Amino acid sequence: MNSFDLDNLPDVRDGLTRKERIVLYCIQQIQKELNGRNAPTAMLYGRVVEHVDMSEAELQAILQHLMDAG
Repeated sequence: MNSFDLDNLPDVRDGLTRKERIVLYCIQQIQKELNGRNAPTAMLYGRVVEHVDMSEAELQAILQHLMDAG
């Protein structure tokens, strides 16, 4: 199993993939820094790619998926 498989494999606890979990973590950190305001997408993308290799389109797809699931 390579890193691509692990990044996209849903966790049995909550169904989130590693990439989705990183996106949510980065959103939380940015919102703390901005005193609860929404995280700008460009800032979020910069933080996310510090943790995992991801295209802008993939980030947008993850954000859309998280919004649809919520």
